[in-house]
Amino acid sequence: MIKLLALDLDGTLLNSHGQIPEANKIAIQRAEETGVLVTIATGRRFRDAQPVGLELELNAPMLTHNGALIKYAQTLETVAFSLVSKETVSEIIRVGKAYGGDALVSTDPHGKGTLLYDRVSDDNIPLQRYIRWSTTLHGDDAEKSVQHVSDLEREVYTRDVIHVSFSGGCAPMADLTETLAEELGDTVTLLTTVYPRLDFTLIDILPPDASKGTGVEKLASLNGLTRDEVMVMGDNFNDLEMLEFAGTPVVMGNADPQLLEREEFYTTVSNDENGVAAAIEKYILGELNG
Repeated sequence: MIKLLALDLDGTLLNSHGQIPEANKIAIQRAEETGVLVTIATGRRFRDAQPVGLELELNAPMLTHNGALIKYAQTLETVAFSLVSKETVSEIIRVGKAYGGDALVSTDPHGKGTLLYDRVSDDNIPLQRYIRWSTTLHGDDAEKSVQHVSDLEREVYTRDVIHVSFSGGCAPMADLTETLAEELGDTVTLLTTVYPRLDFTLIDILPPDASKGTGVEKLASLNGLTRDEVMVMGDNFNDLEMLEFAGTPVVMGNADPQLLEREEFYTTVSNDENGVAAAIEKYILGELNG
């Protein structure tokens, strides 16, 4: 019987307009009423994911920063977190900048989180859009949410860093990913989220012990649950480890074709067809009713 449900956010729980379909909300509430712990497992930083957690009134802490930070949306209680060492962060920024990358550095695991950057290239339209979106999202807290600093390498030595990210077109980000992997080795966890149709890739660089998979495993262990009691849903490569961990791994109909080809993964309809609600009905509520 499933007792923990972990949902990816973008491309899974949210539709193409960035909204939570009403059917998904109802299904999540029904699952929680049966005793299932429901959480979000997202690459988003905590501050950007918190509004969704509050809207859903989740009964479990959220897994944010691809599992590097486990934290309650309502109370801000930090359950667990991992950090990237200051020396490694400096090396990440150095290598990324050498290849023209614009670094975003996520800090402050005990608060809502602050994002630091020192430059945005003129042609990095996705990053410009993200900074505008994040700034608008947080209203009065915008200044604490996203901060422009004059010297990023110097600034990170005074902060606790949860993760570093780069974003841009698929081709240059593929080259940067390869270089970062060669330069950093096993000192970090390197994850990519690729959207070929948008020509957009996000590179997330995390502590070496962090991923959505380890985050879900940690949350399950804290609640005395086995992997057979865990269901997860996702649509991209940063979901792979948690899909491989869970007893019931479900891939969205809009997922990357390489994930849809995995025979050991279950599939549901797309995020614009209420795929989360359909899977909850089939694998959680249907099992209870059947």
